[in-house]
Formats: sequence, C-alpha cells, structure tokens
Amino acid sequence: MHGGKTSFGMLKLMRRIRRVRPVLPLPSAFTGFRFPREVIALAVRWYLRYGLSYRDVEELLAERGVQVDHVTVFRWAQRFTPLLIDAARPRRHAPGDRWFVDETYVKITGRWVYLYRAIDQFGQVIDVLVSEKRDLAATRRFFSQALSTTTLTPVEVITDKAAVYPHVLEELAPGAWHHTEPYANNRIEADHGRLKSRLRPMRGLKQLRCAHVITTGHAFIQNIRRGHYELGIEEPLNLRVLAAFTELTQAIGSRPREQI
Repeated sequence: MHGGKTSFGMLKLMRRIRRVRPVLPLPSAFTGFRFPREVIALAVRWYLRYGLSYRDVEELLAERGVQVDHVTVFRWAQRFTPLLIDAARPRRHAPGDRWFVDETYVKITGRWVYLYRAIDQFGQVIDVLVSEKRDLAATRRFFSQALSTTTLTPVEVITDKAAVYPHVLEELAPGAWHHTEPYANNRIEADHGRLKSRLRPMRGLKQLRCAHVITTGHAFIQNIRRGHYELGIEEPLNLRVLAAFTELTQAIGSRPREQI
C-alpha cells in the first residue's frame, strides 16, 4: 500500500513537471516578414532620411530588383521606426539645459493639428508631440513626456508668449527661467523648416499615429546626423546614418541568448 501511494505521488509530480513549458527566446523583430532585414532597414532609412514618398522608395527598390508595394513600405516605416528609436535610446546623449520650445502645424486628412517640438542649445531634438489641440492639457503632456526622456531638468526654457506655458513650467520645472523675449525662439522656428521640407514630398498624413511616427523618425535621423547618439560618430557625416542603422538593425534582429 505504501509503495502504491509513492508511485501515485511520483506520477502526479511527473505530470506537473511535464506541464512546465521551457522559456524560449523572443523572436527577432523581423520574424514573419517576407523580405530580408537588410531590405526593410534600407527602405526605412531612405524614407526617414531623404525627401521621398513611399512610392519613391518603391521605385528605388524596383531599380535594384526588389519588387515591393508602396503600402508595404508604409507598414515597414510604421512598424520599425519606433523599434529603432527604442533600440538607440541607451546610446543617446543627455540633452542640454536650455530648451527652445515651440509649436508648428501639420495637416492630417485635410485639417491642421499642432506639433510641439523642443530642441536644446546644441541642436538636439528633445521630443515631439502631435496634438489636436493647443491647450493646457496638451502642453502639460508634452513637457511631461520630454522631461521623462532625461534626468536633467532645464535651467532655462525659451517659448513664445502663449498663456499655457507659465502654468505648466511652474508645475513641472519650477526652477527654470522662462524666457519669452522677441526673437529668442528663432532657433527652433528655423528648425521647424527642416521638418516641413521633409513633409512636403508626402501625399498627406492620414492619422495622428502616422504623423507621430514620421515626426519622431525625422527627429531621430536629425539627432544621429548631428552626433547626439553614440552611433556612427566615428564615421564621416555622409555615412553616419548608415552605420547607425546597420548596428541598430542587428540589435533588433538578433535573438537574445537563452538563459542557462
């Protein structure tokens, strides 16, 4: 009888062990995509770096023997731009302590929406936010998001004279000097022009999410080219983005090691 109980207990233990599934490594970010990672990364890099439409990228790939529909290029850009930005985040330099903040406009399905942007004194784009409104909630959301990217609180914030800024800065950056003198914000207003020139070849933005991905992707490329990441900084300027994307593509495409 005692032996029977022991056998029954061992059987229950074995069944319990069989139910334990092994921990498998996470799949590559490129798993399930028909095209090689090099083609996907090339298309995304071209689209973010140059003033190209999705159809332009489709044509350039076709000239190289790769037949891809422009809708697929769009999906690649939407899918992989945030992944590349996340992979690069640990290599990003801390922003400076003088922030230039302003809003500009972008058009989505025929209507204008607001685009908040901030750069520091070194030209690094700190953050961007697409918002349907320019109000206290949107301004607070933008500054909260921007401050979450760094442990450094700015000592000076330069804005226009919009009424929402003093309240938000007093709440989120109470020690910062709020500077609103005329022409003090020319630096970021000029920087808006680089983004507008990128958006011009596009055939319009359809969704807030699309606008967010494209504007953050543009800022990402701009920061790489200006040397604000520890990515490709030893390369000449005209090869810096290529070197950065090569490293980041490997990072998001490699399976993590199995834990022993």
